[in-house]
Amino acid sequence: MRIHAVQTGQVAIKERQRQGVGRGIARQVNTLLDSRWTDFLPIYTWVIEHPEGLIVVDTGETARATQPDYFPWWNPYFRLGVREQVQPTDEIGPQLRARGLSPDDVRWVVLTHLHTDHAGGLAHFPHAEILVSRREYAAAAGVAGQFRGALPQHWPSWFAPRLVQFHAQPFGPFRQSYRLTNAGDVTLVPTPGHTGGHMSVCVQDGDVTIFFAGDTSYSEQLLLAGAVDGVSFDQAVAQQTLHNIQQLVRTTPTVYLPSHDPGSAARLAARQCVVGTAI
Repeated sequence: MRIHAVQTGQVAIKERQRQGVGRGIARQVNTLLDSRWTDFLPIYTWVIEHPEGLIVVDTGETARATQPDYFPWWNPYFRLGVREQVQPTDEIGPQLRARGLSPDDVRWVVLTHLHTDHAGGLAHFPHAEILVSRREYAAAAGVAGQFRGALPQHWPSWFAPRLVQFHAQPFGPFRQSYRLTNAGDVTLVPTPGHTGGHMSVCVQDGDVTIFFAGDTSYSEQLLLAGAVDGVSFDQAVAQQTLHNIQQLVRTTPTVYLPSHDPGSAARLAARQCVVGTAI
């Protein structure tokens, strides 16, 4: 399999979003009030040239996100907690075509979650089968979904994803999983925390597991530290997810690829695994 790291613009967030401070609602408040911004971080999507069809993990951001009326004015997070830089040529559609691929040839789009920087490029994939966890889709609907960071008002009118219900089939330390490919080499696992229905994608490439982590953490280093971010809906749930991933990398050679880690693309290219003994 050939796997491409595709950067669809960049985003800056508060330092306390990368690593939260406090408990409960105080974590979100502390994040918004933080005066320190990160450097601009990549917004990565992932393209897997699989024998059963082209797979895209997350669709990245849309250039429309830079327009003044794109985000709900009443949501304090969008006003105080995020800055994005996305050009039309950064979007996933043009990026695929630049690599000799077509969005129309994509068989599956897997969304780790429905925050706009992961689902903003949906409009490029009207012919693909799109997968979202059932729990994520329910939580992202309506005004409540907008409050949680999803923007359902911008979803394409044709958006009707396959809702993933995980099965009681363990995958390493994960008690449940969902096999995507007939070959069994692409598996979805529940990784709640950053959002309630967050999921990650595991690809078996020989003896190595490539773990497309979405926003389970903002970097490999933060995974190793067990650091929960500042927006996770439930700190204990997020901590358990990090523990599961830590267990996986202890027992299986794993390339860990968060969507906003500046080192992710290089680790993918080198098939650089997490050193389990560092945990």
